[in-house]
Amino acid sequence: MSPAVEVVLVTAAALSAFLAVALVVKGALAGGARTAGRASRMRVMGNLAPMHGAEGVERVVLTFAVGTEGAAQAARPHAGPIVARASDEHIAGLLRHAGMEGALGVAGLRAARVRLAGFGAGAGFLLGVLLSWELGVLLALAGAALGYSAPVWALRRMEQRRALELERGLPEMLEVVALGLRSGLSFDRSLRLYGEHFPSSFAQACASAQSSWSLGLRTREEALRDLSRSYRSDQLERTVERIVRSLRFGSTLAPDLEAAASEARARHRAQVEERVAKAPVKMMVPTGALILPAMLILVLGPVLLELMQG
Repeated sequence: MSPAVEVVLVTAAALSAFLAVALVVKGALAGGARTAGRASRMRVMGNLAPMHGAEGVERVVLTFAVGTEGAAQAARPHAGPIVARASDEHIAGLLRHAGMEGALGVAGLRAARVRLAGFGAGAGFLLGVLLSWELGVLLALAGAALGYSAPVWALRRMEQRRALELERGLPEMLEVVALGLRSGLSFDRSLRLYGEHFPSSFAQACASAQSSWSLGLRTREEALRDLSRSYRSDQLERTVERIVRSLRFGSTLAPDLEAAASEARARHRAQVEERVAKAPVKMMVPTGALILPAMLILVLGPVLLELMQG
């Protein structure tokens, strides 16, 4: 390869990396003002808690995606209507079940995936071109793929975390509300006390739902049903329908909540036992891939050396 071609390729790589970094910074700065203006509204609706418990790369990716949402909304009036895609419904469901529906939209997620893909491609190419052009191209493709899939990966992790917190939080929420009802409190007051005194994301979601209907933003039935739709749980959906029906007709709610709490606790115990039973099977993969070869080398290594020397 001639020196002139190498200079051109290096210049193109540097420009692509610079543009990728510029897009990242521009998205963060453009979305900052809109995100800050949206923060006060999200505090009322409880949408500042969707990243509760997120750590490391997962939190960084989701924070960047939320910042990109502001830039996507600012550019939307000039870009014309958004073309619907077949995957939009799936992405919207993923955002809803990850608890990010109020803080991140489909357009913002698209923009974040594109910008992270560009940043990953530029960083991978610059890293690989130090050794060879072929490695630079491969790392650029790998970086683009990783950057494009990172937001969806983070949302799936958030969905799994929220599902686990729902398993632990649903029985205690039902027991606390049932105890409040038997003590003479109303359902609204009992649910509010649960949201104020428990630190889980499910408790924050319950407090957000209770605040929305106490402020008149939604009806109680709408808020409770939206809460059940934000989780992928048929048990929570059945419990919410039971609560809505009891509150509508004025029937006694405490015994139903206590029975639902016992059912939820038994189901949680069964799911924990199932995960514990699967743990030895999952441990076989790292055991076979890492520990077993080392043991074979340790045991058979001296024998093979003696055979080679003799």
